[in-house]
Amino acid sequence: MFESAELGHTIDKKTFKAEVQVLREALLEAQFDLREKGRFQVLVLISGVDGAGKGETINELYSWMDPRYLSTPAFAAAPTEEEAAHPFMWRFWQVLPPKGRMAVFSGSWYSTPIQRRIAGELGQAMFDQRIDQINRFEAMLANEGALILKFWFHLTKEDQKKRFKALEKDPRTAWRVTSASWDSLKTRDKLQDVASHLLRLTNTPWAPWIVVGSADDRYRSLTVGKLILDALQKRLANPRELEYPVAPPLSHRNGARDVLTALDINQSLARKTYQLRLARAQGRLSEFARAPEFKQRSLILVFEGADAAGKGGSIRRLVAALDARQYQIVPIAAPTQEELAQPYLWRFWRHVPKNGRVTIFDRSWYGRVLVERVEGFCSEADWLRAYAEINDFEHELRQDGAIILKFWLQISKDEQLRRFKEREDTAFKRYKITDEDWRNREKWDAYHQAVCDMVERTSTGLIPWTLVEANDKYFARVKVLETVCDKLEASLGETGNYASGRKYNAPRR
Repeated sequence: MFESAELGHTIDKKTFKAEVQVLREALLEAQFDLREKGRFQVLVLISGVDGAGKGETINELYSWMDPRYLSTPAFAAAPTEEEAAHPFMWRFWQVLPPKGRMAVFSGSWYSTPIQRRIAGELGQAMFDQRIDQINRFEAMLANEGALILKFWFHLTKEDQKKRFKALEKDPRTAWRVTSASWDSLKTRDKLQDVASHLLRLTNTPWAPWIVVGSADDRYRSLTVGKLILDALQKRLANPRELEYPVAPPLSHRNGARDVLTALDINQSLARKTYQLRLARAQGRLSEFARAPEFKQRSLILVFEGADAAGKGGSIRRLVAALDARQYQIVPIAAPTQEELAQPYLWRFWRHVPKNGRVTIFDRSWYGRVLVERVEGFCSEADWLRAYAEINDFEHELRQDGAIILKFWLQISKDEQLRRFKEREDTAFKRYKITDEDWRNREKWDAYHQAVCDMVERTSTGLIPWTLVEANDKYFARVKVLETVCDKLEASLGETGNYASGRKYNAPRR
């Protein structure tokens, strides 16, 4: 894998100067076209051994291109306290460039797994699991149109020693060589083994690795610059449009019975029973949210449902039991221009809560397989692949400690009509009914089919959908709250008072 990078490639100063002049002009032109067309973003990952010239190459790119439209996210191997309180990939989603821009990553999602594997903190199975997660992440970005270029700067152990000595000898660069630099030589062989394994498993067609010999600075920088230019020119000339499904086809259904028609949506609760059970559930939820164990977890609640199904009412009863400083409600509408310039999951990663916090999504990432599918806002290929991408997203959050519950609130078509008319006739509810609600109602059957497909594809064993019979608002609110409490109890390992149904006073009339 590294043999060709050890052949001693060199470029003389005169050739370098002449080629850079042509390269710089072409890079600036390609960067201008990228910005003007704004069809995709470019991610350049610079990785490799210490002393291989990663920083110098990034500086060269900044001198050759327009720095106003470049960014350089830099990540230490160890996350900050804020980053550590979020799922592993959270910090990388925060710095993705928008379409039309380029980011050159100094350190990336590969840095921490490599360092932890070398230090023996990650076993082979966990290391491979992280690699699989990264592959899926990069595949999702590529499917959204991102151009991903990954460079591994290679030096032999002998060349690495020479580089450190040369840097130390020059007063202008001596500061760049630290005790950690020399310590890296002790684990050089281990790095070689770990890197070989990682590069082999993550050398995918959509995001391949390019190993660059880095003994000669001019050769390394010129090689990287030319490869970036070539990739940019090819993508700009031939934009890759995904027009075929990359997921199994939807199953054909016979008969009228499905996960929604099988619901008994007319279940109901008497007002007094509702008040007692609601108060009890709110008390349980309040205690769970204040439990010491919850400080090491986060809670993500997803609310989807038919228009006027009562999502807002259920959310209000739920947050009544929480400290307002502890939760965030995120209402999801049509994406903004800023959000359209990013992969569709980006705007949801921005709101992933840190440990000890709650985020409630009033509509969510499932818009890709519901509204966007039914209304034709994305291609069939886009929404078909979204099922797997959403499952990956949710299970990634769960693996990093998040507790995730998903609710679909279902009402009958007749009940929806009654509620629509009630909203039109009630002054303080008129803001809840729009022309769009009536248009969506005309597509009831199409949405019904999309919901059934969504449940079939994304109701996994670890993160299932909870289907809520919502013709009776009392029943729906209690079911939601009690489901949240039961999940928290199971996840936090609480016993005793919660399980036994500790008595709470019902609210006074």
